[in-house]
Amino acid sequence: MGHAELRIALDATYSAGGGLSGVGVYSRELLNGLADSEFCERWEWYYRAQRFWRALKSPAPRNVTRRFLSDSWGLRGADLFHGLNQRLPRRRFRRQIATFHDLFVLSGEYSSREFRERFAKQAREASAGADLIIAVSAFTAGQVEEHLKVPRARIRVVHHGVLRRVVPQLAREKVVLCVGAIQRRKNQAALVRAFRALPQGWKLVLAGSAGFGAEDTMREVAASPRAADILVTGYLDEAEIAGWYGRASIFAFPSLDEGFGMPVLEAMVAGIPVLAGSRSALPEVCGDAAMLVDPEDETELAEGLVRLAADDGLRAEMVGCGTARAEQFTWDKAVRKTLDVYRELV
Repeated sequence: MGHAELRIALDATYSAGGGLSGVGVYSRELLNGLADSEFCERWEWYYRAQRFWRALKSPAPRNVTRRFLSDSWGLRGADLFHGLNQRLPRRRFRRQIATFHDLFVLSGEYSSREFRERFAKQAREASAGADLIIAVSAFTAGQVEEHLKVPRARIRVVHHGVLRRVVPQLAREKVVLCVGAIQRRKNQAALVRAFRALPQGWKLVLAGSAGFGAEDTMREVAASPRAADILVTGYLDEAEIAGWYGRASIFAFPSLDEGFGMPVLEAMVAGIPVLAGSRSALPEVCGDAAMLVDPEDETELAEGLVRLAADDGLRAEMVGCGTARAEQFTWDKAVRKTLDVYRELV
């Protein structure tokens, strides 16, 4: 059923530009999917100052109006405002929803103190100002409940979809791939140590730019007896990432804290068996389709790598399970469930 007279506004800030983060991909896929739906005739995409002018350079769907988003002034006529990154403007809209992706700013020292304080404040204000909260996983919903004291009755879980990138048909190589910013939370330093257990001939590729605590990982790489077999790529564009997804034989993601964990599904879609950490949202997202290990137990991590490297049959079986698992996560489903949340409020 359409709601022609409704005006729905969203914070589209993070969808602008190239090299999008996970939040950026979520924002782009949701914005375009919602605009394609027949839920209402007009959508309003708001952008904060840092992305507003850049956004105007790219085309928008015909039923979208672009606006400038300020915290304290500007139009507030829309019936509903959806903040896509756990942030809401200080001056309210009539009804408000905020999407929460993760709360590692409150659960661990995975970023600078200044960053944690700023984002924790935004998260607290958004949770207090939202009529309903969308969490991207049941794990994140639990964190919102625990750390921000939001009653479960105000939280709805809507999983991400998975990005179906075009992966070149290449011969699989003896490569362990890890995709994501090099940072303490992603735990690549432990992966570098565990990689020593793999036989000669295997390579480890850490695909991502440097983030908080990257120097720990770089020290481990420099000190490793296998340093010559480890490649830290820095930032990669889409085509370069797709190339590694086409070549790798094992995908390792020993993260300590993930609100969702998009790369594990991207690896499954690309036909790579996944080894992942057994905590935060990763068991929820991976289901039975990945080998889950304690990310802080390097022996367990090393044993998992060795087992996958040695057993072609196991890898092939896991690829089949991963393909089926990833099919359960679509952006169409995410859009439909998001519209269900809108209907509750309007």
